[in-house]
Amino acid sequence: MSGKISPASFQVWLVKRLNCKWLYIGLGIKRWLVLLFVGVAALALGILCILIDLYPTARLPEYFYSLTLRLLDRDVRGLFLCVVGVVMILIAVARLSKSLTSALAPEDTDLVEVLYRKRARKKGPKIVALGGGTGLSTLLRGLKEHAAQLTAIVTVADDGGSSGRLRRELGVLPPGDFRQCIAALADSEPLMTSLLQYRFGSGSGLEGHSFGNLLIVAMAGITGSFERALRESSRVLAVRGQILPSTLRHVTLCAETRTPELERVAGESEITRRGARIVRVYLEPENTPAYPDAVRALLDADLIIAGPGSLYTSILPNLLVPDIQNALRAATAKKIYVCNIATQPGETDDFSVEDHFAALEQHVGAGIFTHILANDNYRVNFPDASPSQLVKPRTGAPRDRAIIFADLVDETKSWRHDPKKLAQVILNWHETRNT
Repeated sequence: MSGKISPASFQVWLVKRLNCKWLYIGLGIKRWLVLLFVGVAALALGILCILIDLYPTARLPEYFYSLTLRLLDRDVRGLFLCVVGVVMILIAVARLSKSLTSALAPEDTDLVEVLYRKRARKKGPKIVALGGGTGLSTLLRGLKEHAAQLTAIVTVADDGGSSGRLRRELGVLPPGDFRQCIAALADSEPLMTSLLQYRFGSGSGLEGHSFGNLLIVAMAGITGSFERALRESSRVLAVRGQILPSTLRHVTLCAETRTPELERVAGESEITRRGARIVRVYLEPENTPAYPDAVRALLDADLIIAGPGSLYTSILPNLLVPDIQNALRAATAKKIYVCNIATQPGETDDFSVEDHFAALEQHVGAGIFTHILANDNYRVNFPDASPSQLVKPRTGAPRDRAIIFADLVDETKSWRHDPKKLAQVILNWHETRNT
């Protein structure tokens, strides 16, 4: 090897050569191993001090002198005992760690890897992600492997499907988007995640409902409030991070559409169903107060991400809450908007990357989000019969320096983001901006 080797690089090389994961950097284990060695050495020196006094004065059995290798030269004896001692300590530590991990961790779980990833996540930035639906849960699924201080701020404007029915019948906030975030951030068995997402296909009153939605609503009834229900559900399912509503008030998302006359449409599901050209969206009531914890999270963040997700019905409903908008302006965090990979029928037909960002700034003002992240992998198997198209920059327009292009496509579902790719690109950008 040529050039200088950093201590960190040497440690990584040593770990690989020795195949000893307890030596990983930042694991918080090596200091205690060193303390163990020092303690054993101190004990040995203490015993040695006692033996030095006993040897010339006390009459000891002959086998005692054989056990202490007195027949060998002192230097050879000392070196031999040191080597034997170190080997015994290493074997003991390795076997002890194996016994502990097999007892404490589930089968086929590498406890050292889990501990290392947890330590690494704690060193990550404080991230706040705003949105709703599948887009937000996709982002969270990728980020949870890199950041422990992760907050999702979720829209409460959903009024369709199971969430809409529960909202109308029980007067609760729509739980669907919260359920998806809990499933994405849960550090539990895959079977539990599948259970949260399970949707009843039949049954009087149950058909169409998701089990996770019912769980959150039931928890709200037990705890007495929706926000406590989210906290307790997150605790039970070992969620990494926190999930917060943008507001606790019941709001209705409204839109002005051009058909070709200007027309008012009320309700998130109705806006998408109409499929008319959207001029603007707004909340009723307009001056809805934000959930205080959501505002605090934004002001304390290092990185704020809006999207991916439905522009008008998932992302903007959060940003239209005045307190959220003010907190975004006041926050010192770096702010980035993640553009969708494909257009959404009924919302963003024929939109370019620039069109998405222009619509965002039209509603919240310029200067809040300084950068856009967009996909540049167009060589994908996109369904020919799909009403959506890949979102691309404007034809012939020079590339804006504020737009970051990267391959973000999920190879199995080419109209969606790959969680790992998306998280890695965002974190690399954030780290670059900090240097």
